[in-house]
Amino acid sequence: MSRIPRRYAVHLHLSGGQTQTVMFPRLEGFQEWYGGLLTATAPDTFVNVPISELEGEYLVVRPSAVIGIHVEPRFSAADDA
Repeated sequence: MSRIPRRYAVHLHLSGGQTQTVMFPRLEGFQEWYGGLLTATAPDTFVNVPISELEGEYLVVRPSAVIGIHVEPRFSAADDA
């Protein structure tokens, strides 16, 4: 029986050496955000990155500053992180 992830941790690797981890409840939610915002905007404009599953909390980055993305499925409960 296959396991289904409870959420996805998306690790954004930024050009300054920082790494920011954001959570998405569904992989499709990340794909919509990535396709709609990060790749569709100019590289020097600021875009909002939802930091957590709470509404209204964002990290603001320029798409050109994101040099790598690692998507990790999380199978544990949200409190077990």
